[in-house]
Amino acid sequence: EFLVRASYLEIYNEDIRDLLNKNVSNRLELKENPDSGVYVKDLTSYVVKSTKECDKLRDFGARNRHTGATAMNAESSRSHSIYTITVESCEQRPDGSSSIRMGKLNLVDLAGSERQSKTQASGERLKEATKINLSLSALGNVISALVDGKSQHIPYRDSKLTRLLQDSLGGNTKTVMIANLGPADYNFDETMSTLRYANRAKNIKNKPKINEDPKDA
Repeated sequence: EFLVRASYLEIYNEDIRDLLNKNVSNRLELKENPDSGVYVKDLTSYVVKSTKECDKLRDFGARNRHTGATAMNAESSRSHSIYTITVESCEQRPDGSSSIRMGKLNLVDLAGSERQSKTQASGERLKEATKINLSLSALGNVISALVDGKSQHIPYRDSKLTRLLQDSLGGNTKTVMIANLGPADYNFDETMSTLRYANRAKNIKNKPKINEDPKDA
């Protein structure tokens, strides 16, 4: 037996918004407990029964995301978004006991880093860009600390993004990161910086194990 749930959030100006909530001005809090680790309090979670339902929720949430025009992009993402699909399975063992397993898939869309000189951001756009760059920089610091191997302290708490992705980065997980590059020589500096970022990220080594809790049965 399987139970599949989906949720969708964005981090905009360091605030967490539930993209599946019809009230667009919602602000949610980040909490932590010993059992489930870091979680978002009151985040909507829908039970889904098909890929079609998953797509429908994702499309609905994507329409609620913060986008805005800059000099480089007519619909620039002004937020990071995380679409999470959680799967729980329960199966009978030969001895009659139940085994419960749980896993989750985080689909993360990071807003791109921005140079004010190119995007010509000002006012609200500039404030958004500053927050985007700060959280991407915090993510870079976490990646560096994980790759370094000598760091006792991994700075997950430096941003909401890194706290939410804590178990996706240095935890019990397999992670794929896709880096987007611009082919024009005009974007050379950004392309180099993105490649350096990706190069650091690919050196993280995790050892994922199956999440199975005999107590849950």
